[in-house]
Amino acid sequence: MKYLVVRSEVKGVEIMSHWVPELLAPAGSLEKLKVAILYGANAVYLGGQKFGLRSAAENFTLEELEEGVQFAHERNAQVYVVLNSFFHDKDFDTLGEFIAKLEEFKVDAVIVSDPGVIKYITENSNVEVHLSTQASCLNVQSAKLWKKLGVTRVVLGREVSVAEAAKIKKEAGLEVEMFIHGSMCMAYSGNCVISNFTQGRDSNRGGCAHSCRFEYKLEGVDPNSGTEFSKNSFFMSSKDLEGIRVLPEFINGEIDSLKVEGRMKSHLYAGTISKVYSEALSYYKEHGDFLSDELKTWENELTKVSHRAYTNASLVEPAKADSIYDEREHEEIEYAAVGAILEVVNTDKNKYLLVEVRSAFNLQEDLELIPFRGRAVEFKMDSIKNVMDEDIERTRPGSLVKIPYVEGAKQWNLLRRRVEQ
Repeated sequence: MKYLVVRSEVKGVEIMSHWVPELLAPAGSLEKLKVAILYGANAVYLGGQKFGLRSAAENFTLEELEEGVQFAHERNAQVYVVLNSFFHDKDFDTLGEFIAKLEEFKVDAVIVSDPGVIKYITENSNVEVHLSTQASCLNVQSAKLWKKLGVTRVVLGREVSVAEAAKIKKEAGLEVEMFIHGSMCMAYSGNCVISNFTQGRDSNRGGCAHSCRFEYKLEGVDPNSGTEFSKNSFFMSSKDLEGIRVLPEFINGEIDSLKVEGRMKSHLYAGTISKVYSEALSYYKEHGDFLSDELKTWENELTKVSHRAYTNASLVEPAKADSIYDEREHEEIEYAAVGAILEVVNTDKNKYLLVEVRSAFNLQEDLELIPFRGRAVEFKMDSIKNVMDEDIERTRPGSLVKIPYVEGAKQWNLLRRRVEQ
């Protein structure tokens, strides 16, 4: 357990802090890494330019990776690098050089699915190895086998319940990590070839086209009436996972790490999800329960990022038909990120926020600032200036602008606005 908190003395009064798991957030880019950590993630996972399953993500150059690890470690956060694609022999030609760099940068662990890669890393480096969910570890015997091969943590398949995960941890004697939020796969992770068949893109080597989200035509015979039918359906698409109310089960089962899916999602997603689950876990660490009006606030915040309808999937009991997302593919978006604060100027002569614009916003528009802790701060855009200190009425994506100072604002805070439906 990486986050076991013990008794402490505060002003002569003994306080009992409660153990909580690690919160592991996605980092699709260096900037998203910083956002996730500043908003409360204890660890992040990311991919390099090769060997991962998100080839469409921005991913990290070696220079960015080194900077990201330094940024994380300075804030007591950990960095895990994914090497979870299915390898061919030619992939080993450059693996050793890459692993040597990861070891040099002091990366905390790599996430691997291929047994040959695990063997190679454990024999040629001291880098800690976590088993990827792509390996579909679902039981105690499997976990024990991976432990013998040198794995220190297993990222369990999404088909495992929290209770089953707790058993695996106890009987196999190694750390367990589970998904708590994000997109779900209709297949056992790492065993889907629909994308290969429909578009010639290998999902197991970073090319998944998400073919399960498409509309298909179903033809058959109704088993009850015996009549033939033909209809269009999205029968393979899944709702998104959301486990905020299952947190007590994760904690009682002493699950070591709670993982958020979404390396290809936005800065707003990385920041919001990290903030919500971090605040919930911090509340538990202090109080020992979740009996708080904040629970509704946290749930409400989770609806403000891009998502499909939510489900608990198999966290408590096996997923049923109501976990199917039987709609045309779209994600519900209530709020959109409009910018990130690059600099906070708060002096007697000048008070403003320097903002990098992500999505255009207008003068007199209502925006919200998302602090690293606490509720969002609403404010009206009373003035906007460009970097030449000229007044403007509408911003442009990619530009830098100055907006009025907002109390409590900090560098890397995100700004958002409600999306007109």
